[in-house]
Amino acid sequence: MKNLKTIAIALFVAAASISVNAQTKKIDVKASTIKWVGKKVTGEHSGTVNFKDGAVVFKGKKLTGGSFTVDMTSLTSTDLTGEYQGKLNGHLKADDFFGTDKFPTAKLVFKTISTKSTDVYAVTADLTIKGITKPVTFDITVAGNTATTAFKVDRTKYDIKYNSGNFFENLGDKTINDDFELTVALKF
Repeated sequence: MKNLKTIAIALFVAAASISVNAQTKKIDVKASTIKWVGKKVTGEHSGTVNFKDGAVVFKGKKLTGGSFTVDMTSLTSTDLTGEYQGKLNGHLKADDFFGTDKFPTAKLVFKTISTKSTDVYAVTADLTIKGITKPVTFDITVAGNTATTAFKVDRTKYDIKYNSGNFFENLGDKTINDDFELTVALKF
């Protein structure tokens, strides 16, 4: 019986020390940024979308996790102004693209993380857009209380097929690239 108590105490102490070593840091949603670029045959559009919440997890100084929610209703173009900006924003929020009335948030959850070099990690994460979850991979660099990454997302994997050359023929100069680019800067 004493051995069982000793084992239970040892397991409790081990579990407590593990949880003490893991540290979750919430991101500053006002200071953290997501910039996007969508390209088409005749040019490109760029803009921003805001975080709703998020956190990164460290064990010591090593990145071990992360989870982020994006406010898709904040999606806006920054390369246009006035009427044209309003039209593009409306179209991007419509069902043809992100359907923000039905799907007001997107989610990214780190699944696996491996160290590539000092402060650089290779991440595989689950990205959920429009209720569809698919894996994405990217490198992320951590420096102090910041982290940065840039990666591409294939919109067609999330049922965003509007003017995709892979789904529609004879689009000509109305073809929109399937990939959009994200540049993310986290502050925590």
